Amino acid sequence: MYIIYFMLILKNMTYEGGIRVKFRSVFDIIGPVMIGPSSSHTAGALRIGKVARNLFGRRPKWAHIHLYGSFAETYKGHGTDVAIVGGLLNFDTFDDRLIRSFEIAKEEGLDYAFFIEQGIPDHPNTAKIVVGDELGELEVVGISVGGGKIEIAEINGFKLKLTGENPAIVILNNDRFGCIANVANILAKHEINIGHMEVSRKEKGKLALMVLELDENINNEIMDEIHALPNILQVARIVE
Repeated sequence: MYIIYFMLILKNMTYEGGIRVKFRSVFDIIGPVMIGPSSSHTAGALRIGKVARNLFGRRPKWAHIHLYGSFAETYKGHGTDVAIVGGLLNFDTFDDRLIRSFEIAKEEGLDYAFFIEQGIPDHPNTAKIVVGDELGELEVVGISVGGGKIEIAEINGFKLKLTGENPAIVILNNDRFGCIANVANILAKHEINIGHMEVSRKEKGKLALMVLELDENINNEIMDEIHALPNILQVARIVE
């Protein structure tokens, strides 16, 4: 029995530097501390909702939640719906209030609706969350990859890959020479190290999106400094 379990673990590991290390510790194998029956359908779903909330920068007034694949098939039984709404309320996976997400959302004035989609996604555990209020809206596509881990695949139609496991800033900017260097210079000035960076654009010279995963959270002053740069339109952050 133990040999079979160990073989299953090895099967789900990937190579990095010659060593198979998809799971970096025993805690990755066990899964996250959480309320709910499934690390992928509950904890992962919550984290997608929470990232959408962080990127929006405030509690939304409404949310349209589109579920695909396995999420669409089992969302009620596994608490995916409750978890995503809990994430939008900024709850953690172990928050006792999670089971009351619907009730609390109503109390706080968050209107939400679920849409079951028939399309076949690239990953079976996929959710598209569109949130908004009178000031604007945001669209986020996220996938739950297992063990409570997630990837954000799109923000407002921009393709990217964001894990949500590290502090990050997401910057919407005009696609102009020097934008990336200006942001990097500010972070270097404040001794903030960039762990991973991606840039996406729909068309040359138009809008672009920068995603920078950082080694630590940044404060409001640094956020304001980046926002004041030429051709920077919006700055949002994901805190650890």
